[in-house]
Amino acid sequence: MRRSLMEILCCPVCKGELTLSVTEEREEEVLEGSLRCTACGVDYPISEGIPNLLPQTGCED
Repeated sequence: MRRSLMEILCCPVCKGELTLSVTEEREEEVLEGSLRCTACGVDYPISEGIPNLLPQTGCED
C-alpha cells in the first residue's frame, strides 16, 4: 500500500479517519501493518502491501 493512499482512505464502517501503524516498509510502500479508525476503533490489517478494509467486527461504541 502506498502511503499516499492515506489521503483518500476512510473507515468503511463509520467514514472516520484512519491512522497508520507500520511494521514493515520498503521506500514508500507499506508491506505490513494496520489501519485503525480513530472514531470507532476498528482495526484493518495490511498484509503483503494490501489493506483489508472489510469490516471484521463492526463499530464499537
